Amino acid sequence: MTEPMAAVDVIRVKRDRGTLSDEQVDWVIDAYTRGAVSDEQMSALAMAVFLNGMTAAETARWTAAMIDSGERLDLTVDRPTVDKHSTGGVGDKITLPLAPLVAACGAAVPQLSGRGLGHTGGTLDKLESVPGWRAALSTAEIQAQLASVGAVVCAATEGLAPADRKLYALRDVTATVESIPLIASSIMSKKIAEGASSLVLDVKFGSGAFMKTTDRARELANALVEIGVAHGRGVTAVLTDMNTPLGRAVGNAVEVAESVEVLRGGGPADVVALTVTLAREMLALAGLSDVDPAEVLASGGAYDTWCRMIAAQGGDPEAPLPTARHVHHMPAPADGVLTRLDAYAVGVAAWRLGAGRARKEDPVQAAAGILCLAKPGEPVRAGEPVLELHTDTPDAVPYALAALDGAIDVGDTAPEPAPLVADIIRS
Repeated sequence: MTEPMAAVDVIRVKRDRGTLSDEQVDWVIDAYTRGAVSDEQMSALAMAVFLNGMTAAETARWTAAMIDSGERLDLTVDRPTVDKHSTGGVGDKITLPLAPLVAACGAAVPQLSGRGLGHTGGTLDKLESVPGWRAALSTAEIQAQLASVGAVVCAATEGLAPADRKLYALRDVTATVESIPLIASSIMSKKIAEGASSLVLDVKFGSGAFMKTTDRARELANALVEIGVAHGRGVTAVLTDMNTPLGRAVGNAVEVAESVEVLRGGGPADVVALTVTLAREMLALAGLSDVDPAEVLASGGAYDTWCRMIAAQGGDPEAPLPTARHVHHMPAPADGVLTRLDAYAVGVAAWRLGAGRARKEDPVQAAAGILCLAKPGEPVRAGEPVLELHTDTPDAVPYALAALDGAIDVGDTAPEPAPLVADIIRS
């Protein structure tokens, strides 16, 4: 077919800091998905966007074009639907207790999740450590589980936003991942195509996050909320600290175990606090503000929903989780109080132990990970373990320890705790 436009003309507009028209955006996304625009041309356009940005209107149209490249799910059920997305962190297992909790409070949670890459873990990798659990569901299965259980956590169907999947792979190898318009449109194209009526975004900042500063995180949060508003969705963005690992478990099965503790009314205080904060925002968007998720969580009332959610996807919620064949303890360097535990270093170490992957095709170890035996503000003694490293491949331990070099500081007094939630931006 004869194309109505030329890719070089679209690239030139953005190269020269111009604004793409709706027609140019629609055409270039569609043509790239069809193969009429080459990877080389799209790489040049992505770099031009990275360097020169896009307006809010351009970003909203770019998102719409990526949604239109594939199917939209119709997840209409008898409950209000609300989804949650995290920009990724270390020890961020919040989806696991959050989805069943919000479902137990009366909403429906269609959580289409991804796998880990690099130092950030993936929700699907964690859940696949549960014996028998499967991530791949058909649209009909997702719909049926939402109606019967109220929560589903699974892989995105192949037909959702194929333009985004193709473009993300290109950005990953062209140093354009960090572009806020491209990040925002990537996240929102998939979430809007999923069909949930509203969305809460956990936008992380700090050492273990992709956005290193609160200013960059706020910029991304505002872009995400603006896209949601442009597409008629209720959206709330919560800015959360990721300088220290979330909870005490970092990995796959170890994070599932910690999530189950939370669902049974226990677990680390920071995991509980963030789960409840996000649940309140989700329930507010769903029109269920009269339900107190803290009470439901503390009572263990969400645990039954967790068990039904896992069983509906073939898993056995009562089965023992995998355990590592090798455990190594990293000692404290001195007596005192732990003043810093760097999230990025812990995430890289867990990845090197086998909990993460360098490429999407790489396998992960279900039992690999790290337990943080001490967190900032807690006392430590020289020679006693601070971190517990779990792996099935002992040869990986030296590489994990190298990643942890300089990750721990010990002082005489406890640091002033930073707030877990820095800001909430509501549409």
